[in-house]
Amino acid sequence: MKDVKGKVAFVTGGASGIGLGMVQSFAAAGMKVAVADIEQEALDRVRNEFESSAAQLIYLQVDVTDRGAMEQAAQQTIDAFGKVHVVCNNAGVAVAGRVDKMDYKDWDWVMSVNVDGVINGVKTFVDRIKAHGEGGHFVNTASMAGQMPIPGGSIYTTSKYAVVGLSEVMRTDLARFDIGTSVLCPGGVITNVSNSGRNRPDSLQLVKDTSKLGMGKLAMGESVLSDMLDASVVGDMVLAAVLANDAYIFSHPHLQPIVDARHRAINESFERWSRYRQERGIETEGKDDV
Repeated sequence: MKDVKGKVAFVTGGASGIGLGMVQSFAAAGMKVAVADIEQEALDRVRNEFESSAAQLIYLQVDVTDRGAMEQAAQQTIDAFGKVHVVCNNAGVAVAGRVDKMDYKDWDWVMSVNVDGVINGVKTFVDRIKAHGEGGHFVNTASMAGQMPIPGGSIYTTSKYAVVGLSEVMRTDLARFDIGTSVLCPGGVITNVSNSGRNRPDSLQLVKDTSKLGMGKLAMGESVLSDMLDASVVGDMVLAAVLANDAYIFSHPHLQPIVDARHRAINESFERWSRYRQERGIETEGKDDV
């Protein structure tokens, strides 16, 4: 998208953290914004923040795991603004702890928000964006945990790898409709994700909490904790990525060596298994391995 002024954005998890950063950046660029969030109190605070501005915003209490609620929110946005061009599937939650200590309820909660919530955002809006023919953009919030394994973050890492993979496929599948896709992979950002248990459904609460904390104390190293960005900075990065149709948004480039180490290990394994096949005379020509 070369120009976003007057266009419409829908942002989940939009009343705090990175989502609010996106809302602020989009509004400053002249966009109309639907701020979707599960917390009504947070929505009320954002409403007060923008009360005296000329920004055009609506505020929608939405649980991204509820497909009916997402449909209703989409219709409310279209009723208010006519169309939707940019969808930011940003809502996310976290638990931390060794994989052998995680409960099914931990898995069900995090995956329902971090993966199903993104899927619901895509399914709710993709046909609506295609229908108006003006093009659009999806921004799916993953994490650096979607690029490198985080010790103690098995569930969170699983969910974010899924978001990265989905986003990469979307970028190819939707390009023909002039719909871009970016995946946001931030490192340390000042947000409320470490306190995301406040919104955990009663049905997925544990008698004894195995999560104990959010992502704030995972073994991500000093390189992450030493460079905590304000969410408004990330919001501006997201806006720039939408305008440039960037595939990836890496807010913390200094983490690249950690990702490079993973890529080196992958490449070394490809080489080792290539040698294995050669040594055993396993032919590949004319065979379909995938």
